[in-house]
This record gives sequence, structure tokens and C-alpha cells, in this order.
Amino acid sequence: MTDLTSLTLAEARDGLRTKAFSARDLAEAHIKAVEAARPLNAFIVETPEKALAGAAEADRRFAAGTARRLEGLPLGIKDLFCTRDVQATAGSHILEGFKPIYESTVTQNLWDAGATMLGKLNMDEFAMGSSNETSYFKPVINPWRARGSNKDLVPGGSSGGSSAAVAARLCLGATGTDTGGSIRQPAAVTGIAGIKPTYGRCSRWGIVAFASSLDQAGPMARTVRDCAILLREMASHDPKDSTSVDIPVPDYEAAMTGDIRGLRVGVPKEYRLDGMPDEIEKLWADGIAWLKAAGATIVDVSLPHTKYALPAYYIVAPAEASSNLARYDGVRFGHRASGPKDIVGLYERSRAEGFGREVQRRIMIGTYVLSAGYYDAYYIKAQKVRTLIARDFDEAFGVCDVLLTPTAPGPAFGIGDKSDDPIAMYLNDVFTVTVNLAGLPGISVPAGLNAEGLPLGLQLIGKAFDEATLFRAGGVLEAAAPKTPAPGRWW
Repeated sequence: MTDLTSLTLAEARDGLRTKAFSARDLAEAHIKAVEAARPLNAFIVETPEKALAGAAEADRRFAAGTARRLEGLPLGIKDLFCTRDVQATAGSHILEGFKPIYESTVTQNLWDAGATMLGKLNMDEFAMGSSNETSYFKPVINPWRARGSNKDLVPGGSSGGSSAAVAARLCLGATGTDTGGSIRQPAAVTGIAGIKPTYGRCSRWGIVAFASSLDQAGPMARTVRDCAILLREMASHDPKDSTSVDIPVPDYEAAMTGDIRGLRVGVPKEYRLDGMPDEIEKLWADGIAWLKAAGATIVDVSLPHTKYALPAYYIVAPAEASSNLARYDGVRFGHRASGPKDIVGLYERSRAEGFGREVQRRIMIGTYVLSAGYYDAYYIKAQKVRTLIARDFDEAFGVCDVLLTPTAPGPAFGIGDKSDDPIAMYLNDVFTVTVNLAGLPGISVPAGLNAEGLPLGLQLIGKAFDEATLFRAGGVLEAAAPKTPAPGRWW
């Protein structure tokens, strides 16, 4: 039998339908892979019993002819999603031991479609990070290594556990969340696909909040098609989320026709940054050539306020984080310190013990920009810039259908290489934050390896709620790019 962990999600789905193997076979293969890959530290909690129970139900449904669309497909769930009776920590000590009594809307949608859970995936604490080094449960290690090197690399962040698990063939797909690039950037540096849908496409109910006007759930998988299959089930209107939009969810897989003749692809000149590595410039040029060869029309566009996106993001996101994380005080929610003699001391020590350094940094930044005397100078100006960035996209989409850019400014870097330089770390989101500020969809497509044998990705940005066009163009881009192989198993 073929190694079942080498199958894409679409291949596994089709194999189960033709009874080439059973759901139990598929679950057991992935459970063994998860156990063997513990040195990667991709999972915080493993749930093999849930995967096997789900597989048993799937096999019964296949026998009865009542199988659902994701029946028997084992997935990993980012630990930002609340999962009933299974620990949900957001990668933080302050939530360690918290077992929700309810299920997030997105994960409930997946279970209703027949998917099964292998466990909860590691992540940057409260989704704050670009390398998965801020997790209380220690860093995730990228399954990729540079050619001829044994140095451990980061898997991107904050959805680093998700990207590493998918790339290492530990699960068929995974959930991620994207506040400033946290699906697309880790997907790019691990050689997989990942899409941040339009804000409002997937419910945020039951997802631990970082920045409420920016957070959006999305799928991460080995191929663009696999992401299309997953997003169809993850997306829904949810009355429990006031930002959830009530519009139909298309069949994204059916939209992948392979035909992009006449598609207008915009290339924003402002994304050509000073000092951009030659390999990223070449990758971008290759992507333009691949789409042009497939019949697309290339259009030069301008997004003039792009240079203000990163500073605006790092005002808006910490401000919202400061507000959202105020609830974790040792009284209402979260870790409670022992020893303080008064309520102020309890708050201070509980939060000092419960939050890591990066989370504390962002809370302080956010509290500062929201404080009297600075609210107008920083927060209000950042929101005005956000409006201008969204306007830039509206004008660009007057002459094009999608935009093509790099996903990340470089390949995966070594663990510890940027830990002491927050600004260098924040620059990993330079190509992705604009999409969140404007609430648009963006997909990262695996586009081959660099000279050191490390994965690189290209990003397509689409119009609001036009994920179908992103999947159509992304499938063509993926097919034209050099195939990204599986990472060599060194763990």
C-alpha cells in the first residue's frame, strides 16, 4: 500500500471513496507519523483517540453510503481554536489547562463535514510572532533544512505548528489564523499552500482573539486544491459572530478550471523593496512569466500607501490586543498567581507569570497608543492610513483581477537568529499585512526551492469575497512552478 501520509487531502478523499484503504488505515498512519515527529514539537496536545473514533464512524458511513464531504480525513487544529473538552492554550501559560466546554464554529463545521482531529498544533503565543519562537511550549522546528546544514530553522508564525505538521506529512491539512500574515508567511517558508480568506468569510466565534478587526481563520494544506476543499467547509455565516458575512459559499474546488486566459494580473511597484534578495526578485519575475504564459495579462499597478502599512499594522494590532487580553487577569480568566495580598498585586503577578515577553511588549505598545494624549496621534492616524490602503486596492482592482507579489522577504531563518531584534522579526510581514488591513483575501502558493534547497512562496491577492478567482489563478501558478518535494526526514 502507498504510504498514506504521502497523499494529498484530495487523493486521500478519493482513496477513501473508492475503498482503496479504510479511514482507520489513514488515521493510524498519521498517528504514527505524529508520534515519530515529536522532535519537531508541532503538536501541543495529541488526540489519537479522537482520530480513531472519528475513523470508526467514517468507516461505518462509507459502508452505509452516507459519507460526508470530508469523511475520515485527519486534520490538525491550531491551538487558537476552542475545541470541546480538549485543551486550548493559544500557546500561552496563562491559558494552560483550559478545556473549553464548547466548539469553535470553524472546527464544528469541519467535524460536521466528517473530518477528524489528530491534535492541537503549537503556535506563537496569542498568535503574536513570525517564527513560532514565542510559544510557551517551546519553538516548533521547521521540517526543512538548508542543503548541507543541520541547523534548525523556524517554520514561520504564528501558525508554525500548522505549517510544520502539514509540510512534514503529519496531517492532511490544518487550520490556521492570519492577523498580519500568519497563514501565508509560514506556508511560504515550509513549501505548502495557505489562504487567508476575506474578513468575515469564516466565523471568529470560538477563536481566541488577538486583533478582532484583523483576525481571520483559513486552511493550510499541501496544495491549492486541498485548501479549496477545506475552505468550502470552514466558511459559513454565523449569527454568533457579528462580523460574519451572510453570503453563499462557492464550491471552490469546482472553480479551479485551470483556465486563466484574459485574467488581469496586477504587479504593484511598491512591493519592490530596497535590498530585496535577488532570489525573491527572480521568483517574482518567474511567477509573472508563468501566469503570462498561461494566458493572463500583466498590468503594472500602484499601491502608494504600502510603505505605511507595517507601522499602521503595529499600532492597530497591539491596540486591539491590549483590549482583548485585558480579560486575562487571574480573576475572570487565566492563570492565577499565588501569594499576592491584594487585587492589584494579583493582577500584576498573574499577568507577569502568564504572558511571555512578546505578548507583554505588544500589550504595552497597545496600551500606550490608546492612552490619553496619544490616541489621536497614533491610533486614529493608523486607522486613517488603513482606509487609504483599502482605497489603493479598490483603485488597483479597477484595472486588474488579482495581484501577484512575493509572500515573504526570504526563506526560513535559523531559530534564534532574529529573536533579539523585534523590528527584523516584524519585517517578515512586510508583504502580507496590507491584505489584513484592507480585509481582502490572499493566498500563498508554493513556488519551488531556492539555491539552498529551502521553499519559497508567491502571493496572490484578490477582491473581497472572490476567493474562487484566487484558487483558479493559484492552481495555475502552482502547476507552472517547480514542484516542491517533501522535506527529507531527519527527525
